[in-house]
Amino acid sequence: MNFKKFAIPAVMTLVASLISFSAGHVSAAGQTQQYGPYASTSPDEGTCGNAWATDTFDRHFKVSTSPNADGTYTVTEQFKRGSFVTIAGLSPGSCDTNPGGTVGAGVTGSMHGSFTIIVTGGTFTPVGECGAEPCTTVSFIATHFPGATYAVPTFQFHYSAGPNGQWKNASADRGGNHGDITGAP
Repeated sequence: MNFKKFAIPAVMTLVASLISFSAGHVSAAGQTQQYGPYASTSPDEGTCGNAWATDTFDRHFKVSTSPNADGTYTVTEQFKRGSFVTIAGLSPGSCDTNPGGTVGAGVTGSMHGSFTIIVTGGTFTPVGECGAEPCTTVSFIATHFPGATYAVPTFQFHYSAGPNGQWKNASADRGGNHGDITGAP
């Protein structure tokens, strides 16, 4: 048996698979393309519609490069390595999980979360950049799916502020909202 005849193609296949995996492509249910991280800062809205904190995080996007059966595309946006600083006023759960709750300015903590985004219309354009500084959900969809609209039917965020509490802000299919961040620093 000629070992070289069989070993070289097998090694080449393995190398090609590793390169594809490291570039962010997954072949299980179609391919995905990953983008990010994009450093971001954003005000955070509580259940009363108030800005209760300023969040700082890295934004990552994972795009299914093949359309769903109905022609839409699924994009997962992840918010990683996040932190927040509170703004004095109503707490994040004040109009839901903790009626009348308040939070002082300067409470700090960590946060992470995700959106499941359904993109309708437009054309998937796998450009390498978000197209805006800072990168936002709106600018990412505009540059990667020109002419599209989108909805965020599923979301989930976790906030932890030690003795000031835990807050989960989530869509109903992810268990809904729980807890609150309250008190002073």
